[in-house]
Amino acid sequence: MASQWNDKRPMAPHLQVWKWHPAMLSSILHRICAVISYAFLLKIALGLLFFKMTGKVPLEGLLYSPLGWLGFFVGFFGFIFMAAAQLRHLIWDRGAYLEPDANNTMSWIMIIVSAILAALTTYLALGS
Repeated sequence: MASQWNDKRPMAPHLQVWKWHPAMLSSILHRICAVISYAFLLKIALGLLFFKMTGKVPLEGLLYSPLGWLGFFVGFFGFIFMAAAQLRHLIWDRGAYLEPDANNTMSWIMIIVSAILAALTTYLALGS
């Protein structure tokens, strides 16, 4: 059957065929944020366990460094974006915003709002 294929494009969709758009970015971020959320949750759980056992905050110097701030921002972004993605799926289940332009707009809004809320949450969690 493959010998009858006379189109020069690949038989299966590939990144070279598809043009990048916000909904595609949002889908990829959703998968990445799932991994980030699990890693962040494990990091928090281990930190709380260490605190319970020793009474000290683990790696306190690193926690309040720029690297610690970045880690918390990424972790909070993962959680917030996952929540936004679940809301988007709930909206899609109702049959709304399935048009490409509306979907792309919703994807940009999810990314931007998640970044703003993650920055605010990081600031509130770690202080000034």
